[in-house]
Amino acid sequence: MAPHPQRLTVTRRAWTLARPFTTARGTETAADVVVAEISDVESRGRGEAVPLRRYGESMDSVVAALDAMKGAVFSGLNRDTLQSALPPGAARNALDCAFWDIDAKRAYRSVAELAGLGAVTPVVTAFTLAFDTPERMGEMAAANRTRPLLRLELGGDGDVERVRAVRHAAPAACLIVDANESWNEHQLEESMPALVDSRVQLIEQPLPADADDALVQLQLPIPLCADESCRSLADLDRLDGKYQAINIKLDKTGGLTEALALAAEAKLRRLRIIVGGATGTSLGAAPALLVAQQAEIVDLDGPSRLAFDRGARLRYDGSTIHPPDPNLWGGPTG
Repeated sequence: MAPHPQRLTVTRRAWTLARPFTTARGTETAADVVVAEISDVESRGRGEAVPLRRYGESMDSVVAALDAMKGAVFSGLNRDTLQSALPPGAARNALDCAFWDIDAKRAYRSVAELAGLGAVTPVVTAFTLAFDTPERMGEMAAANRTRPLLRLELGGDGDVERVRAVRHAAPAACLIVDANESWNEHQLEESMPALVDSRVQLIEQPLPADADDALVQLQLPIPLCADESCRSLADLDRLDGKYQAINIKLDKTGGLTEALALAAEAKLRRLRIIVGGATGTSLGAAPALLVAQQAEIVDLDGPSRLAFDRGARLRYDGSTIHPPDPNLWGGPTG
């Protein structure tokens, strides 16, 4: 039981982006986020989530799922019992991260300490190039050519030309690409020589999640990363022989608790770890920085796409993300 009766407050807000951001799934002009706040007479903890349309979530469905948990939170729901009270997804992520935050503040310790992790240190994030024409993506790559890691949003026809344009504009950058489930087996094999020639280091989710059994038969020179094919621990067994890496996103896993467990099991299976996230505020990205400490690739540039972020925010120094201020999330405050 919590030391005092707990109250859950649920809020929703759209945060305007500095410029529209396009992927193969559509164009965003704002980041729609839901915040769960747990409070008692002494402490409060917050967690932010972004509903994932790919999994049938909406702002309304996530808010409704969280509203339905208010009685359980008041009655003493905690981080452990939450894991079976809600399925993986954005609602559980918001509540799980809020529990971590308030637990840290109650204990006067950081979340990293509570999780048995070392100190959170700065990480280098990928800079994501929105899906566009090859010419426009090349222009954006040229403007960011000094960044160490560029991630390309792809979407089907013309993708080889997009990659070539970016490579020409940013000859020294490490390139990774996200096909967003938009290719078929033939496109993947046909594109491979050009992707090798462009020195692409990783291909994320080339085939639809329900059609990725075809990957077992392929011997490809570029590693593949499961995104939509890997939501939680329960998915790992079916990835064998298909992927060499997984992309861990807290909105998919249903929170930091499951994300840390997924990362630990992935390491045991010798899977490379990428940590990503949807476009949201620093409050949503901050918990992912704990998982990012053990990731090979970090893709947490979402907050940098906002026109305005929260008052207490993550500090981006070029492509480097610095640890969160406890006033934002994750530790005791003064």
